[in-house]
Formats: sequence, structure tokens, C-alpha cells
Amino acid sequence: MRAFGSVGGEPVFVQRAQGPFLYGADGAAYVDYVGSWGPMIVGHAHPDVVAAVQQAATLGCSYGAPTAGETDMAEAIADAFPSMEMSRLVSSGTEATMGALRVARGFTGRDLIVKCVGGYHGGADYLLVKAGSGLATLGEPDSGGVPAAIAATTRLIEYNDVAGLAALFAAEGQQIAAVIIEPVAGNMGCVPPDAAWLTALRALTREHGALLILDEVMTGFRVARGGAQALYGVTPDLTCLGKIVGGGLPVGAYGGRRDVMSKVAPLGPVYQAGTLSGNPLAVAAGLTTLGLLRQPGFYEGLEASSAALAAGIEEAAAAAQVRVRVQRVGSMLTVFFTDEPVRDWPSAARCDRGAFAVWHAALLANGVYWPPSQFEAAFVSAAHTPATLATTLAAVAQAFAAVRAQSPKE
Repeated sequence: MRAFGSVGGEPVFVQRAQGPFLYGADGAAYVDYVGSWGPMIVGHAHPDVVAAVQQAATLGCSYGAPTAGETDMAEAIADAFPSMEMSRLVSSGTEATMGALRVARGFTGRDLIVKCVGGYHGGADYLLVKAGSGLATLGEPDSGGVPAAIAATTRLIEYNDVAGLAALFAAEGQQIAAVIIEPVAGNMGCVPPDAAWLTALRALTREHGALLILDEVMTGFRVARGGAQALYGVTPDLTCLGKIVGGGLPVGAYGGRRDVMSKVAPLGPVYQAGTLSGNPLAVAAGLTTLGLLRQPGFYEGLEASSAALAAGIEEAAAAAQVRVRVQRVGSMLTVFFTDEPVRDWPSAARCDRGAFAVWHAALLANGVYWPPSQFEAAFVSAAHTPATLATTLAAVAQAFAAVRAQSPKE
């Protein structure tokens, strides 16, 4: 992803960032819609966040011991996510999903886990089976170095496939420890869930004694303050958080039902630890960011900006006679180069990656930093003003013109 492998050209080496902008090592400025892959919801280098990190650093950078800040973070998480009755802080989204799946296996006494084709849940071996994100971008659905015996503990279903999910549980329901999904897929591009899909996930896991894990590393505090589970009204057994919860510094969290989380050591037999878990600098950045999200009108403003961007992209595509599908949930969106709805990995994979690469290169040349993959979501922040959106849409129009110029003549 960082190497721009799917779009060609040279990656941008970043020197600094401020508000909605990235500044390259060559001095070029870009309107940023990657946002460090989601965390920068209040913009880069927000003065309140910077001040909180600076103050925390004067007290020491790491203790490897409990702090009051960790408890404050757990309380802030539970306030936004009532399903997370108990939580454990870690240092990344990958650690959060690993911890959640380990405790799910420990709680149920079962080995099998279920994930979606094209769903990315971090770098654990058993999760790099037909994953999305960079693997999808490069056309490599499985990673080298993953033992077959470990991959064999993972079962696959297509996103939004209720019938496939029901068939899997009918066949192996008594061996399944958990289903882990992105409630809004983000690593095959932004793919919203069908209502029937979420209903079936909750009903079938409960019926068969498996746990439902929502990977809200991307959607948590992004699509709503309470994440996708608040937006869609689904209550998981466990939730994984990351990105925004750290305010741009490395923090993750997993948590959920008290009886399940009580299996985690020292209360129970499921071990998980990390030297930098609950790092005081990261917790300070996260708590400050979560406080900013509570300002009146924050999410209403973010929704208005995101809707304006999506509508402007659709208008520019129509004017250039380029067929795209703009899919958005809150402040995350993807421009799919296809004329069909994208609701799973097969429909995402049919997109025109070549057209996307042309579009991306033209955006970059015109000062817009967009995710360098057809299969990633872009992110709007509170720092994106009407002026930056106007600049963006002017570049978008030129990018669609470049795509049209290279398209076969009808």
C-alpha cells in the first residue's frame, strides 16, 4: 500500500501534516483523504491533541504499569459502546482482533473462526486467508509464511451472504468459536451491510453458541460515535477498536460482555499482555480526541462535508461520462469504477482497476492524496473545510477527464 504498487508511480514521502493537508518531502502539499488510514478524524496535528501528548511526555513515555488514564479510557469506551462492559487496551488493531479471537476460543472451548472473503482484520496468520486491504490490491489473497494447519482453523463466507452463513453454521456450527466481521467493510472498499445480513449474523451466532465479534477498528467513532453497532442497532459479544481511539498514536482495544472478558488473565486463563499496552502518550491523545468528538454538532458537520464530497464526485463522473459507484457510510467512502452495486468481494473485484489507477495518478498530480487502492476507503475529517472540498472537486473533475481520455471511444 505504501509503495503505490497497484497505481504505479512513486509513493509520496511525507515530511509533515497539518489539518487536512500532507506535505511531501519535496515540499508539495496535498489534501489528504487517507488520514493515516482513518485515525485523523479531527485533522492532523490538532493543537489540543499535540498539547496532550506533550504534557504526557513530560511525565514519562512508558511505565509498563497501570495508570488512571487506562481506566478513563475504558470508561470513555463503555460510554460510547455500552456493549463493551469490560475492555483491555492494546497497541494496535491487529492486537485487538488477536486478543478478541483468543478469548472467544477460550470462552467457547472451540477452535474454528469465520471471516469474510476480502475482510482484513490485521496480520495474524489465521486472518490472512483471502484477506482484503493490500493483499487484495496486489491480487494475492493469501500470505506466504502462513502454515496450512493454522489456515485450516479459518472458515470463509462472502460478505452479505446470508444463505452461505446459514449453510456454514448448519454444517459446522458446534465447532465455531466466533464470527469476526467488519460491520461496514472497509478493506475491499466501503461496502455497507444488508439489514438481513446483520440480523442473520446475530441470530445464528447466538443459536449455535458462537460469539459475534465486530471489528470496528475502522468504523468505531468514525461512522457514528458509537460505531456501526449504534448506527445499525446490532449488539455484538465482543468489539475491536483502534485508529481513532488512539488519536493517531498506537492504541487498540477489545472488549465486550463481562462474562466473556472475565476469561482474560488475571481473572481467567486466557493470557494477553503487551509492554506498551495502555501507553500514557497514546492514551492522552486518544482521550483528547474522543473529547473533541463530543463537541455539539461534530458528527452533523462531518456528515454534511462527507455528503457534499460524495455528491460532487458523482456529478463530476456523470459530467465526464465515466461510470462509477460512490458508496459511503458516514465519513468513509469509496469510488468504485463499476456501474453495479458493490456488496461483496466478487462484485468489488470486477471493478476497473486500470481506470482507478489513471484517476488516482491525476488526483495526485493535482494535489489530492487519495488511498492508492481501489479496495480501500477514503476518510473525511472535521478539518476538511468547504474550501478544501472545492479544491478537491476541481481535481476530481480533471481526474475523471483523464480517465475519459484513455477510455475506448464509443
